[in-house]
This record gives sequence, C-alpha cells and structure tokens, in this order.
Amino acid sequence: MMTLRTVFLIALGCSLSACAAVDIPSRNAPFESLPDTYGTVAQGYEPIEGAVLDLQPRSVTPVLAVDTFGGDLTSGQPSYRPIGSVAGSDMTITKVTVRVPRTLKVSEANRYIPQGDIVWREDPLGNRHAQVQAIVLNALEAGVRPLSGPVQAELDVEVLRFHALTQKARYTTGGVHSISFTMVLRDAETGEALTEVREIEADLNAYGGRKALVAIAEGQTQKVRITGFLAKVIQQEILTPGSRAPRRGGLIQALNKL
Repeated sequence: MMTLRTVFLIALGCSLSACAAVDIPSRNAPFESLPDTYGTVAQGYEPIEGAVLDLQPRSVTPVLAVDTFGGDLTSGQPSYRPIGSVAGSDMTITKVTVRVPRTLKVSEANRYIPQGDIVWREDPLGNRHAQVQAIVLNALEAGVRPLSGPVQAELDVEVLRFHALTQKARYTTGGVHSISFTMVLRDAETGEALTEVREIEADLNAYGGRKALVAIAEGQTQKVRITGFLAKVIQQEILTPGSRAPRRGGLIQALNKL
C-alpha cells in the first residue's frame, strides 16, 4: 500500500516541475545573425547613380496681365482715350445721332417772333419734331462725311432750339435762323466720350421780303440754307473746337432766344 502511494506522489511531483519551467531572459540569449535582406531598399526605390535633382520647369506659358477695363497692364496703356486727347482731324464719324426732345415747345403762331423752342414752316403742317430732326441729321451727316481719320467716332447731338422764320417775317422783315444744340463725340467701339459735351449756337442771317423771294427762285430755301450752314458749323466745331465767333444779331437775335 505504501509502495503505491510513494510511486503516485513521485509521478505527481515530476508533472508539476515540468509546468513550472522558467524562460531564459533575452539579454542572456545567444547572438543570432540577421538575414542578408535586412535593411535593404525595397524594389523600385533604389537611387539612380549620377542623377541630379532638377526642379526647373519644363516649359513656361506666357501670361498677359489685363485689367478689368480691358487695358494692357504690361504696356501701361489705358483702354480708354482721355477726353480731348484725339484731334478732330484724326476722326472718322461712323454714326450721327440727333435727338429732338418732345419736351421742346412747337409754335405755329404767325408772328414776327413767336414764343417756342421750334419754329418751322417750310414743310407741310405735321410732326415738327421729326421734321427738324431730319433737317439737322442730313446737315450733320453731310458735314462729317469728308472726315477720314484713323479714329472711329460717333457724333451725338441734342437739339435745344430751332427757330426759322414765320410766314410774316419771311415776306417782310427777315430775321435770324436761331439754332442751338449740344454735341459730344464718342469712341465708336466703347462709347467713351472723346470730347466734353458742348453747347453750340448756330445763328444764320435769314432773308426777308424781296431778298427772300429771289433766294427761293434760286433754290436757296430756308431748308437748303440751314442745311448747308449746319454742315459747315459741325465740321468746323470738330476740326477746330470753339474757333467760331458768335454771331451778333442785335435785338432780333436776343428776342429769338427768349
């Protein structure tokens, strides 16, 4: 009985001693050589012998600096022309615009000096604003036609007064064709003003009595004379602004402008 117990205890002690085995610390472990591939560069990342790092661009695309108004900042030139910088002789007038505001008062009274902004009798009774607009437009277009400069410009005109003669003045005393308008020249492409807005007075001696009858017989009607006169006035005001001397018409001219 004692012998079996002794054998059993010995066997149990051996099994417990196997479970309690202690690991050897790594600092005391024998040296183990590393594999040959340890520390090498991965495939595809090997340095290229003789290669020089080049950070210079392969090509340069030129860029033109332009401001919001269309000017070329590299040249320093503005996209607009300053007012008064273009001489009239350098212009070609591509378009003429004439406005006759409907606020201008028309007079049909047969007086020597009627009150109103528009006095016109040589066309049949009708739309006097449209008749005056046609006369002034034809005159100005004829006046600017010879201009042939390199700068394309447009002429903008607004009629302020158009006084021709009434029947009574036409066949007796005569008087003054009193016409005034504002004018400005604009760049044909941009619409920028090339000149200041100026008021032009174009007063022409008006025939009366026998002299008027002779002029009519020769084809020199009020419309013909006014058209030719305005053509000369506008051409002169474009080529040499302000060079025309104001006409001195005395009392009749002063009354016409009331």
